Amino acid sequence: MSLHQRLVSYSYLIRLDKPIGTLLLLWPTLWALWLASAGLPDLKILFIFAAGTFLMRSTGCAINDYADRDFDRHVQRTKERPVTSGKISGREAVAVATFLAFIAFLLIQPLNFFTKQLSVLALLVAGIYPFTKRFFAIPQAVLGIAFGFGIPMAYAAVLNSIPLEAWVLFLGNIFWAIAYDTAYAMVDREDDLRLGLRTSAITFGRYDVFAIAFSYGVLFLSQIWVVRLAGLSNYFLLGWFAALACAVYHLKLVSTRGREECFLAFRHNNWLGGFLFLGIVLGLYIR
Repeated sequence: MSLHQRLVSYSYLIRLDKPIGTLLLLWPTLWALWLASAGLPDLKILFIFAAGTFLMRSTGCAINDYADRDFDRHVQRTKERPVTSGKISGREAVAVATFLAFIAFLLIQPLNFFTKQLSVLALLVAGIYPFTKRFFAIPQAVLGIAFGFGIPMAYAAVLNSIPLEAWVLFLGNIFWAIAYDTAYAMVDREDDLRLGLRTSAITFGRYDVFAIAFSYGVLFLSQIWVVRLAGLSNYFLLGWFAALACAVYHLKLVSTRGREECFLAFRHNNWLGGFLFLGIVLGLYIR
């Protein structure tokens, strides 16, 4: 394999062609940074967290492909991924993940010690998540913790503490991840059943759509609680209602239980996260 072909395989390993995962990780981090800094985030901290989000999502993808290398080849959607298809080795995937995690750790060196301590926990959760599909009934909850770790880290970086509003925001993000990743898991439900894997789509069974609706409900209620704790204006509701409309659209899609519709619902969550960020910005800047 030529160097160019290997680099292309590495780019697929870290999902450069699929930025949706980075965006779903970025939005909660931006919510937290804007709230923790009262709408005036330090540009250096903003850059560190934006770049760190990309690096950690890429690290997670490499670890995931290593962990699932013996399963992915049996799933139509994933059988061409670089590790399971043999384009790169499992050892290379681990090396890429280690390198990216090291760069991410170097990136946060200007931040306080509390944030660095939290980054170690974040890496541990990211490393554990891919393996939870073997034994945990709702691995999407672990994904939510991994994808939400930017929230307490952002508050720690700005305030050197984690107030109640951060934990409420973190909890809401866990349920958001359960919502969108259950829709994602519905795409592969038949394959996962055949392979003996555990996902929320399998655990929830015929109550999958209700579980997604409930998870969205927790997200939207938690957002209301957070903005009240943070003292935002009611202009926040402009973004909140736009995000709610997205959630209703997603529920309409997943209620069909079709593969394409469920995958579209998953990808469309980028808009939901963006609208909630817009609401936070409006609530902070317009009084």
